Amino acid sequence: MSRKIKQGVAPALRRTKGEEVFNVFNIIFCIVFAFVCVYPFYYLIINSISDNAASAAGDVNWLPQGIHWENYKQVFALDGLSTAAFVSLARTVIGTVLTVAASAFLGFMFTQKKMWHRQLWYRVIVITMYFNAGLIPMFITMKNLGLTNNFWVYILPAIVQPFNIILVKTFVESIPASLQEAAEMDGAGTLTVFWKIVLPMMTPILATVGIFSAVGQWNSFQDTLVYMTDSKLYSLQYLLYTYINQASSLAASVRASGGTAINVAALATQQTPTSIRMTVSVIVVLPILFVYPFFQRFFVKGMMLGAVKG
Repeated sequence: MSRKIKQGVAPALRRTKGEEVFNVFNIIFCIVFAFVCVYPFYYLIINSISDNAASAAGDVNWLPQGIHWENYKQVFALDGLSTAAFVSLARTVIGTVLTVAASAFLGFMFTQKKMWHRQLWYRVIVITMYFNAGLIPMFITMKNLGLTNNFWVYILPAIVQPFNIILVKTFVESIPASLQEAAEMDGAGTLTVFWKIVLPMMTPILATVGIFSAVGQWNSFQDTLVYMTDSKLYSLQYLLYTYINQASSLAASVRASGGTAINVAALATQQTPTSIRMTVSVIVVLPILFVYPFFQRFFVKGMMLGAVKG
């Protein structure tokens, strides 16, 4: 009995000295690389909750000093912050859903040989990756379409993204064609094949496209700067960006006045430009950072499969 068990157990593989040295090197490299990736976020967080004077002097590098939450209270007390947060959340959710839907459908259609002038339309979309009209023609176009000071200027220009479509198209081409052929032999049309056969298999690549779109929508503030003058449509990132500029100007006013402007000094000495920048950066980064752990397994699989064929 014991002999059979011994025969059924695979002998332990003994690593050579070279392999052990290689593994140690890999572990050290991963630790150093993880530290390089994580430390900037840690640095932002400890400086946002530390004593503002110590933070401004660059004395906070490893551990927080004089922990307080006044910076976050001041930033969250901004006028219009809740409206701006709603605008950013709405554009992230709606923009991501529509971008994923458009990428899924167009990526699938570009794999269908019976599509009318399929190669022509595909080339037209790919060309936009290399050439664009520029800022002024884009602004004139948006203005003529009535999209300035319009919430949909955040959504419509971002729906069709060539890179996302290429990823989805490549992923669909990796799915065995026999699945679609079998469905078509049973009488399924193009939309039925897309909805019931292909779309359920797209989860990894659609999760990847969703992450790209959500991060882009959440972090974008240039479109607000160019197209918006109505403060009710400001995004959160643009509002915090303006607040950073205001904090810098307040601190400059204190230095110029030599501390005689008591009200300005009281505000600027509590929240320095450095502390405000750190706090705003944490507020902007953390929400989208929490999304990655939930989509990471889809993200890796989607990127691998979407990049196999190029």
